[in-house]
Amino acid sequence: MEWTVSLVDSRAGDTGDERVVSPVRGRPRSEAVERSIIEGAMKLLEEGVPLAELSIERVARTAGVGKATIYRRWSGKEELFLDVVRTAEPPDPVLPGTSMRDDLVVLLEATRQRGLLNRSSAILHNVFAQMKSSPKIWNAYHATVVAPRRQAGTDVLRRGQRDGEIRADVDIDLIGDLIFGPMLVRTIMRPDADLPEDLAQRIVDTALEGLRPPAR
Repeated sequence: MEWTVSLVDSRAGDTGDERVVSPVRGRPRSEAVERSIIEGAMKLLEEGVPLAELSIERVARTAGVGKATIYRRWSGKEELFLDVVRTAEPPDPVLPGTSMRDDLVVLLEATRQRGLLNRSSAILHNVFAQMKSSPKIWNAYHATVVAPRRQAGTDVLRRGQRDGEIRADVDIDLIGDLIFGPMLVRTIMRPDADLPEDLAQRIVDTALEGLRPPAR
């Protein structure tokens, strides 16, 4: 598991002093141990334990490891929490690359599936609700998860514009918002909204209808 973001060590709260702690390198890391730690944190979150009470000591006790074992892998509970979020999410989709339209449908369908998962998973619902209350965690999540996904969509649209699938005069950032916005509204802002199986195709086809170059 690679570290991509350095967060402030939550242990600082015990001493009243905030400091950035880098991961300690040393003994080989065991994937089984890491998995048990993340599963321990997930178990606590699934039980409704708020982030404020998700101490390293409590996670260690649930996972059956020592606190030092966790601190060798994560500098504090915020970094552990971020990896829990990454683990709980489905992987990003592989794009077919056959056309801009097909790739956009796959990206939107992945967003729809995440929306369905968030609704059915108590742990994801709890995790995301708590994450948004912590600007530090949310910013780290945005930088390592949200921003790359947005960039993937932008890259697909730019390729489509280059290949003549959409007009050359349109603003790509704006078009990305217009295409992905409806799915995000339904999956995040309207948790009671319908998410039919053909929603991704309908959104993409409706948007592209007005974006194609005029026929020659």
